[in-house]
Amino acid sequence: MKVALVHDYLTQRGGAERVALQFCRAYPGAPLYTSLYDAAGTYPDFAEVDVRCGPLQRLAPARRDPRLALPLLAPAWDRTVVSDDAEALLISSSGWAHGVAGPPDVPTVVYCHNPPRWLHQPDIYLTGAAERTAMRLLRPHLLRWDRRAARRAHTYLANSNVVADRIREAYDIDAQVVHPPVTIDAAGEQAPVAGIAPGFFLTVSRARGYKNVARVAEAVASIPGAELVVIGSGTPDEEPAPNVRWLGLVSDAELRWLYAHATALVTVAFEDFGLTPLEANAFGTPVAALRAGGHLDSVVEGVSGSWIEEPTAASVRDTLVSLPSFDRRAVLEHAAGFSLDAFTRRIDDVLRTATGRRVAVASATRRRGEPRPTAAAA
Repeated sequence: MKVALVHDYLTQRGGAERVALQFCRAYPGAPLYTSLYDAAGTYPDFAEVDVRCGPLQRLAPARRDPRLALPLLAPAWDRTVVSDDAEALLISSSGWAHGVAGPPDVPTVVYCHNPPRWLHQPDIYLTGAAERTAMRLLRPHLLRWDRRAARRAHTYLANSNVVADRIREAYDIDAQVVHPPVTIDAAGEQAPVAGIAPGFFLTVSRARGYKNVARVAEAVASIPGAELVVIGSGTPDEEPAPNVRWLGLVSDAELRWLYAHATALVTVAFEDFGLTPLEANAFGTPVAALRAGGHLDSVVEGVSGSWIEEPTAASVRDTLVSLPSFDRRAVLEHAAGFSLDAFTRRIDDVLRTATGRRVAVASATRRRGEPRPTAAAA
């Protein structure tokens, strides 16, 4: 059975892009439709995928920041048509991809990371005055478009319980919760990062307002002898303290080393789900996470991490200075509950139910160096 894949835009390295990449691995050879593709800004593995871009790809500034294409994204997806031979659509969306036009009578499954923040949570996503002014003008029309697009789907999936609640509020749709998997290979190659010794706190996050990276940096800067390493796109708003290192983007091998040698991952983001706590757990590293959002689904207090009660530097500091010791085996077992194989089976079951036929999938745990497997008929 031929599956077509869809994702909002491939311009960054985040949890949604890791899930989209897993879809590509589960259904090898399937085309991936997207609005914008920046090969340097996202995961290099997409170079092996049949990525098909729309007309917005010609706008170079938008490839660097899709927010610049805000007025054009919805109409661009309205004009994006999936090939006629597709027998099922699997859409990874936190924006406008659910508006893609599939062949008639072809079932559509939307894996929703969050309803579009630009529409439904603008106060925490749009930081510039120009962005907010544009959204005030566009929002009534885009809300109508967004709801019509959502209602066309045969099945809606949510990556967490909090996102399921948002889908119900935005679209009056009851979505099944399918937690995303841990996609990083904890057994893969590790590359030490020069100038960094084990025992640091780690934050893996884009420098967006709702990620609250600055609060983590402020907290660690006030703890004598502590060090913070920050990974992700963007730059600090002000000169960081001497014990705070901003590394920007790193390779997967360096990321594995950082996860494996951190004292704890620290996140005070309002995440829809948030894969980084589980990625850290996959290396036996505990987390200190904000008690909110998707973290409520992915963190177990006393087993895989500790809670930060408020997104303030003081609350972060209180948690970090009193962080207990964790049983590494228990942390690893917690992460194992979010496996690639379990996720792939759930997605396969949903597609099979939607289409009434079995979709052939490849093994989600292909060993390093083995050729990419070919899907076989069930």
